[in-house]
Amino acid sequence: MKILLLGEYSNVHWTLGEGLKALGHDVTVVSDGDVWKGYQRDINLRRRSLGKWDTLKYLWDIKRLWPRLKGYDVVQIINPMFLDLMAERILPYYEQLRRQNGKMVMGAYGIDYYWVSEGMKSDTFRYSDFYLNGVLRHNHDNDVMIADWLKGAKGTLNRQIAHGCDAIVTGLYEYDVCYRPNFPSKTTFIPFPIHCDYIPTPKPGNGKIRFFIGIQKTRHEYKGTDIMLSALCKLEAQYPDRMEIVKAESVPFEQYKEMINSSHVLLDQLYSYTPGMNGLLAMSKGIVLVGGGEEEQYDIIHEHTLRPIINVQPNEQDVIRQIENRILLHPDSINQLAFDSIEYVRRHHDYIKVAKQYESLYQSL
Repeated sequence: MKILLLGEYSNVHWTLGEGLKALGHDVTVVSDGDVWKGYQRDINLRRRSLGKWDTLKYLWDIKRLWPRLKGYDVVQIINPMFLDLMAERILPYYEQLRRQNGKMVMGAYGIDYYWVSEGMKSDTFRYSDFYLNGVLRHNHDNDVMIADWLKGAKGTLNRQIAHGCDAIVTGLYEYDVCYRPNFPSKTTFIPFPIHCDYIPTPKPGNGKIRFFIGIQKTRHEYKGTDIMLSALCKLEAQYPDRMEIVKAESVPFEQYKEMINSSHVLLDQLYSYTPGMNGLLAMSKGIVLVGGGEEEQYDIIHEHTLRPIINVQPNEQDVIRQIENRILLHPDSINQLAFDSIEYVRRHHDYIKVAKQYESLYQSL
């Protein structure tokens, strides 16, 4: 098949593209590299700034590129906002892709109308990025996203594409719960793809345990890294001879990988039920994940034995308690958790296995 993957989140499309190419398909990845993260792509489509000239150049780049994006059997977009434009301007580009190509697939991998809408309901999740302890989480990031997706043009665009596309792929348990009730016949859950050929990171002997935390300055509070970092700092003050903190603030992907490779534990996604791409990448290297590991996410992938993730509730006290009891007071447990983490990713997220699931979906369309 000839496949176009348009847009990027956390290296999902590039990794999927590698898997599909290994299966013999003709794949093109067009993206902005997820902006500052700088992920690989076949065709670079990045808007350098919101300034007048960079905006005009970006529009010109799209105008030149779009007629060439034709004749694909499948076009998959990463999100309804697959271009760095106002939502009102994206639908004509989507419709042109639809006219020029075969089947259209929408990825449900991140923030969108259905995720925000369901995340604000107490009967969908026990907690979410938007709902905690019986009340809505109001902060700047959340309020902007609620306004944009629930009340603005982004939500309108999302609903139009969701109703008009041929299939919707959900990458996490949370996204599947949001989409399946609305689109039961076109929603397919497929785990995120990860390379599983890494050499495991050596675990601590008599040295300190290195705790890694990645911080996106623009989404610090939304992601919960503010609470996780505070918990780490308090633990470091109590156990200075047992641990140290490695902090990465909005660094490119290649630098991020170098920093995480020397760590033993990763903290990520406080409000999530499931590990995201960063967490899975770390686990594939034998790095222990502290974050989302609720039973629902094990159920959706039919995993009944492995429990490698140190699941934490979305509050500082539980983060401190879990790290202290599971790691700092029992450092020997890290090795088994590391082996289980590697096996978990190999079973469910190996990029070739995942690519075969996408291949089956595309062929069924």
